[in-house]
Order: sequence, then C-alpha cells, then structure tokens
Amino acid sequence: MARSELDLNPVQHITADAIGQPGMRVFYLQGWRETDIQPVTVIIEKVQLQTLATGLEQMLSEISRQNPSLPEPLAEFDEDKMRITPPVDPLFRAGEMGLGYDADQDRIVILVREVVQEDGDPEEASVVRFWCNRQQARWLAGWSAQVVNRGRPICPQCGQPMEPEGHFCPKKNGHKH
Repeated sequence: MARSELDLNPVQHITADAIGQPGMRVFYLQGWRETDIQPVTVIIEKVQLQTLATGLEQMLSEISRQNPSLPEPLAEFDEDKMRITPPVDPLFRAGEMGLGYDADQDRIVILVREVVQEDGDPEEASVVRFWCNRQQARWLAGWSAQVVNRGRPICPQCGQPMEPEGHFCPKKNGHKH
C-alpha cells in the first residue's frame, strides 16, 4: 500500500513552474481543489515537464479525434494565473508520471508517483492524482512549454543546454562558442 495517496478530483487549478536561475532551476507541478487549504506541490524534472506538455497535447488531439462532438479547449491562458502559488512546500520528488483519460467524467488524470530509493519498495511510494478538465490540460501544456523554454538556450549542434559563458560542444570537438 502506498504511504499516501491523494486524489485531487477535480482540481480547481493545475499548473507548473520553475524557480531559480537557468541551469539551477527547480521545477514544480502544483494543483489544488476548492476545499484545499494550501496547494499540493511536487518537484519534477525539466524533462518530465517537457514530456508532460507533449503528452497532454497528444492526448488532447486523440480525444478530439475520437470525440469530434466535444468542444475544442482554447489554447490562450493568463500567464499571471499560471504561476505557482505559495507556499511551495513539495510533498515529494516525482519518479514516475503517467496520463489517463476518463471519458465518463471527461477528465484527464495526471498521476505522479514519488521517486523510490534504489533499495526502496515501490509499494511504499506516495501517489498524487491531479484530475483536470480538457481546458485545464490545454492551458497546462501550453504554459509548461513556455516554462521549459525560459531556460538556457539549446545548442543546435548537440542539443545540450548552453551556458552564458560558453559551451563545450562535443559535436564541435569541444570548442567553445
């Protein structure tokens, strides 16, 4: 049995953001229900946020393809409303993340499972399920892509982040640019 399981069904709001300077940022996923006293926050990796944004867009496209009668969620969002809300007191660091769709509720679930130590029991990991509507998912996907892109520029040669003082690029034989 998991150490703790939280089902935020439905979330009133869900978002992601990063705190810190590029190269030193910490990424968060945060949501809350109307009845929550404070938001539920988990630490995620940048690549998890990138994958989440892509996965949500793909899922929304597939839902629209299979259900053409459903209204299409709008892509525009208010940046001020998408920033995370204090207190930023994470429950845990995410290990595994997954997506699902409940057609009866017309809700997307984002499942986040706590990272498990090498010798730890996966059954002891905490789990949070953020249940959001398709509109919230579209806003989260668009906003998450912006959050990821606010960081260091990516080297067009090797695909690695570039530091302001230069970049050791293996494709350029290590020459700094």
